[in-house]
Amino acid sequence: MLDILGAALIGQGTVFFVAGTVGLLRFPDIFCRLHALTKADGLGLALIALGVALMADGVGYLVRIALIWFFVAVAGATCGHLIARYARRTMPGVRDD
Repeated sequence: MLDILGAALIGQGTVFFVAGTVGLLRFPDIFCRLHALTKADGLGLALIALGVALMADGVGYLVRIALIWFFVAVAGATCGHLIARYARRTMPGVRDD
């Protein structure tokens, strides 16, 4: 039963990753693209990590999954902020107050 639930969560996480990728390719400007990508990928990563955690055999695997999720989430948020700040500073006509 846990394997079925885990597979369903992994499938839902994959759908969110695909939605983030579509947003990255289709939205008009960098800020909309970043928003779609970081939000959808953050939720997709959480769902996939939860699904894999349900399928894990031991506590050691759970700790590793939690650490991977944490570091990827922090890195994704940090990169999103850095890209947005760079775009804001280099776009003509955008005030940097």
